[in-house]
Amino acid sequence: MASVLPSAVLFCCTMNEIRSPMAEGIMKRFHSRRVFVDSAGVRQGKLDPFMVEVMAEIGVDMSNHKPKIFDNLADDSFDVVVSLSPEAQHKAVDLTRYMHCDLKRWNIFDPSLVEGSRESKLAAYRQVRSELQQRILDVFPRSEDEY
Repeated sequence: MASVLPSAVLFCCTMNEIRSPMAEGIMKRFHSRRVFVDSAGVRQGKLDPFMVEVMAEIGVDMSNHKPKIFDNLADDSFDVVVSLSPEAQHKAVDLTRYMHCDLKRWNIFDPSLVEGSRESKLAAYRQVRSELQQRILDVFPRSEDEY
């Protein structure tokens, strides 16, 4: 039985630097032909080189990602909005005032808070990437014809 996927999904976090672009890239990796996917932040961020590096490890090129805020979204109609930070959750709730959508909150750790060596930071980013990938596949499973 094929899974029913939403037609449009928005991932949001605080600055659209790490968690939401990772989720966007992973979702596109698995469902880009069937689902419109975007990401945004509450505040303007910048491209995070650790995010780009750990996504490249799984074959997802995020080097051209341009962090954006909610106001800069090309589309403002989503079936599912997934917030990945408390600040983004508040903004996502605001969206429901003019858009009917399914809100999901995934409390995902911000790996930029990890201090220490480059390797320990990369390990934290990889852990977030793995958690996002697992959640995406749990909530938005691939159908048999996508393998």
